Amino acid sequence: MRVRVLGVDPGLTRCGLGVVQSAPGGGRGVACVAVDVVRTPAEAPVAERLLAIGTVVERWIERHRPDVVAVERVFSQHNVRTVMGTAQVSGVVALLAARAGVAVAFHTPSEVKAAVTGAGRAGKQQVTTMVTRLLGLADEPRPADAADALALAICHCWRAPMLERLAQVQERSAELARRHRARLAAARSEGGARIGTARSEGGARIGTARSDGGARIGTARSDGGARIETARSDGGARIGTAQSEAGARMGTPRRGAAS
Repeated sequence: MRVRVLGVDPGLTRCGLGVVQSAPGGGRGVACVAVDVVRTPAEAPVAERLLAIGTVVERWIERHRPDVVAVERVFSQHNVRTVMGTAQVSGVVALLAARAGVAVAFHTPSEVKAAVTGAGRAGKQQVTTMVTRLLGLADEPRPADAADALALAICHCWRAPMLERLAQVQERSAELARRHRARLAAARSEGGARIGTARSEGGARIGTARSDGGARIGTARSDGGARIETARSDGGARIGTAQSEAGARMGTPRRGAAS
């Protein structure tokens, strides 16, 4: 599948634009479709300069219909004014691409240099030489902003498959993490239900045991009380009988002695 990328090297004074198309088989073959540099006068108001650059970028998006717009990521520099202008142009380009429904990718200068030359600290001339060789151009693109825009597009053509695979891996990892959390939640819920059931059953068993124990104690007390009463009755009867017998024995000799 061919991928067409519009590379943008943002800048207020010079904004490089370059369109590169990848080979059909998805290899490292790339071809230059168009390249140019948009210039604005330094004395013009910033709003007018941004409008001029935005108008050209919008025209390029409509004409070349890129799949992706690759923009150089703004990084810290000592010249704050230059950084501000670069950031402003980057924002305009990203806005126009989003409005046209085109994906936007950002790459740092070191990523671009490493992709094109193999060295993240390569100089501008090295980048220009490698861009000319990779695209098979008859002449070197000038100024360097044009070569940088083409280098951005080449970088994205080569990095896009890796980035896509990385996104798929991250999505797969996130899905596995969601499933793992769902299983943990289900296990915790099931464990809580089991603990609740065990507690209910244990409480029921304790209540039954207490009831059985109370009934047994009550029965034992009733049996003991009945036995005590029976023993008392038997003892009283025995005492009464013994006393009657003793009285009878004592009375008989006395009558015999009187006669």
